[in-house]
Amino acid sequence: MIGLPANTQVWLAAGHTDMRRGFDGLAGMVQTALTANPYSGHVFVFRGKRGDLIKVLWWDGQGLCLLAKRLERGRFVWPQATAGAVSLTPAQLSMLLEGIDWRMPRRTWQPEMA
Repeated sequence: MIGLPANTQVWLAAGHTDMRRGFDGLAGMVQTALTANPYSGHVFVFRGKRGDLIKVLWWDGQGLCLLAKRLERGRFVWPQATAGAVSLTPAQLSMLLEGIDWRMPRRTWQPEMA
């Protein structure tokens, strides 16, 4: 995961997105559908219809970065909303990129009595 600057907000575009879109198509979608500025330094995440592919759009101060990830097994956990945006923390974004359910993470080990 690329280290994000402090105070960077992460936005998921609810619903599914046409994954044929590139830099300009996704930046236009940020402006129209999410009513946000794609050059603000925030991170915008989009998911394809099948759910196994996501694209991340981020302005790093010098240019737009477009990152893509495809899961070989399983699907990325996505909110049920069909329109708008959902805000995530950078930690939740890391879980999402690892294929972990970021909505209700569970610890794999609980300490027992000493």
